[in-house]
Amino acid sequence: MAELKECVLVDGVRTPNARAHPQKGWFRNRRPDELLTYVYQALFERNPKVKAEDVEAVFCGTANQTGMQNDIARLGWLASGLPECVATNGINQQCPSGMAATEHACRAIMAGEGDIYVASGVEDMMNVPMAMGMDFPPRIADRYNPAEIPMGPTAEKVAEAYGINREDTEKMAYWSHMRAKEARDSGKFKDEIVPIPGLDDEGNETMIDKDQWIRDNPSMEQMAGMQPAFKPDGVVTAATSSPLTVGAAALLLMSRDKADESGLGYHLRYGGGCMVGCDPTMMGIGPLLSTRKLLERLGLKPDDIDVWELNEAFGTQGLAVLRELGVEENAPFDKTNLWGGALALGHPLGESGVRLLVTLNNIMKNERPEARRAVAMLCGGFGNANSSMWEKV
Repeated sequence: MAELKECVLVDGVRTPNARAHPQKGWFRNRRPDELLTYVYQALFERNPKVKAEDVEAVFCGTANQTGMQNDIARLGWLASGLPECVATNGINQQCPSGMAATEHACRAIMAGEGDIYVASGVEDMMNVPMAMGMDFPPRIADRYNPAEIPMGPTAEKVAEAYGINREDTEKMAYWSHMRAKEARDSGKFKDEIVPIPGLDDEGNETMIDKDQWIRDNPSMEQMAGMQPAFKPDGVVTAATSSPLTVGAAALLLMSRDKADESGLGYHLRYGGGCMVGCDPTMMGIGPLLSTRKLLERLGLKPDDIDVWELNEAFGTQGLAVLRELGVEENAPFDKTNLWGGALALGHPLGESGVRLLVTLNNIMKNERPEARRAVAMLCGGFGNANSSMWEKV
């Protein structure tokens, strides 16, 4: 059997994340395929030694593959004017869809099936709302209480099971915004965000080059006065839930041999990934299971990981995962989401798994250059979860 190749991350870009709002969303005049066009074009413009026709395949993650996002892997590539000879594959794992797309590309490279792949993720939660066109299997009710499967109730169930209180989740939200604001204001996102024409709140055409959801002055007092969003006596509010968002991201992945031959730089190599399933009514705890399994396979412990990116679907599930792993107890975090998380940046479902890795790559290069290993992880609807480990080269 041939020796496995190394897969390296050559480059990654993303759009700004915008509100999924028909009157106020900055990308309300854009389609999800157009967002993919901008990130694809940016990858090839930034890496002129790589030609689009040299890409073996594109793996694109999207959670809701209907409407404008029906086979967006193929149609988004073709609508972008890119070569029809390049294979495409749509990936659906709910929220970890973009991470799953990345892992499929990495494994194909390691197996020697190709040297150059693009992994992308996109979600337009305005034009393609959650559950659009869904025909839910009635037999699921034979196993689970259907009222406990939607995202909000799962977040409350995790809070109860793991003793997560409201004040700590609000502190997490506060620091998510503060870290994201600092990263934005100091230009840390400039290496990853592709400016895109959009509309401001008043409907004027403008260039969008920053994330829309970040609050400059998050108020703990205001958060404390908000009503629970999903349960009358619950702990989850709108402030501690990731907002409905629009965005896209893409990675250029290559075999290390091909990158060296092409004279391309890189900072990280793929160290391994792990997908798990869990109780869909406790979906938020999934990253705990996928990360434990991944680290065990790799012979590592949480202390061996220097940087973490956790998708903040809800403050309750995020804190439960970090505490149970023994990584962090409370915000502000020392190793996790150093440039903010989804509570501030937004969570375009299929995009987030790629966005985490785009940001992680830049944090490892610029914020923590001494760091050796990093893990990104997401929970996902219906009991999906995924974790991915990357090592400094």
